[in-house]
Amino acid sequence: MAGSTTAADPFPLPVKILVISNLYPPHEIGGYEIRCRDIMDGLHERGHDVRILTSDHHVAGRTAGDEPRVSRRLKLHGMYGHPWLPVQRLYSQEKFNHQVLQEEIEAFKPDLIHIWNMGGISKGLLHRLEAGSIPVVYDVSDHWIARSLRADAWLGFWNEPDHAVGSLAVKLFTASGIRSALDKHAPTGAQQKILFKNIYFCSAFMRDHTASKGWPVKHGRVIHCGIDAQAFSVKPSYDEFRRLLWVGRMNDDKDPFTAIRALKLARDRGLDLTLDLYGGGTPEDVARVDAEIAGLELTGFVQRKSAPAAEMRGLYAQYDALLFTSNWGEPFALTPLEAGASGLPVISSLDGGQAELVRDGENMLAAQAGQPSTYADALVRLAGDAGLREKIAKTSLEETRRKFDLPVIITEIEDFLKECVGR
Repeated sequence: MAGSTTAADPFPLPVKILVISNLYPPHEIGGYEIRCRDIMDGLHERGHDVRILTSDHHVAGRTAGDEPRVSRRLKLHGMYGHPWLPVQRLYSQEKFNHQVLQEEIEAFKPDLIHIWNMGGISKGLLHRLEAGSIPVVYDVSDHWIARSLRADAWLGFWNEPDHAVGSLAVKLFTASGIRSALDKHAPTGAQQKILFKNIYFCSAFMRDHTASKGWPVKHGRVIHCGIDAQAFSVKPSYDEFRRLLWVGRMNDDKDPFTAIRALKLARDRGLDLTLDLYGGGTPEDVARVDAEIAGLELTGFVQRKSAPAAEMRGLYAQYDALLFTSNWGEPFALTPLEAGASGLPVISSLDGGQAELVRDGENMLAAQAGQPSTYADALVRLAGDAGLREKIAKTSLEETRRKFDLPVIITEIEDFLKECVGR
């Protein structure tokens, strides 16, 4: 074990943490990877020795620069534009990834392995890690276990062959001893043998949903996602109520259409409101949004905009309410927290993990996912009650700073890691 211990604090410093993540900034595609970086930077600043093992995935136009703590050696399969391989070529890639993992462990000698998103990464690595002596801790803030673990191509070939020829091949390879030989370089065990002894989720919803798919995770801890709450400008006044905000990816899951339709209903009820939509999308999705705006005769009242994350921290406070319309089983969204850190009133669906955050009339107003009329009703409530606007906004601001500020979340994760290393 690295470091030293005392009677007061049995957790050695620095602890050597090897992090495994499919993607890592600046070559990220979403919030999971950014959250991983922010947490790892925080642990590093607290004295822990952190090393990141990730894939060689590259996002065009981005360069990583000098990365003394990052190893980009793993190979992805079938996701983010990487090809799907036939099983004989997939074996070579699986073997390569296992060799890379073993080399990293031998060189770094970690006290703890911290698993993040494994989408597109060889899930057989988990068999190797769980069979070892180093504690393995899982961070889960999306559906990679619930949806894609059983879909792993390598493990699926051996344990859930999808046709008679594949089933016969597995029987022959097993009976002949070939499978046992392959296991030494690329484990083929069933996904159900992965036990997830040490695991935490970004929401009770995500934990319970994962358990409902048959995975042994009901014991998992809940540590919600956090944000840098101190980095946001705070709304100075609640006297006006005219400018509405929506932030997200322009697709059916994030559902800007419900926000647009709610604006139409609210305007039909006499409210003088405008709506700005911040976010991108595929050309097809953006065209659908534009068609919805035009079809409801809202041109001039709804505008599409974009801004980098750093600029958004100052933009929330310039609006009068946020419409959060996600409807896909979101694990635990950050956008309402960012609005909360800005003192901006929020009308939110109770989709996914949001039900653990929203208390109608106390810290936000609740609406029903995919039901524009419920958002319009909430807009009428806010428009007619400046006191309610200020109350829910200030309650959300206080809660966000107290419960969801990034240092608070880092401490919760650090304490969980302490428990796992201590065991």
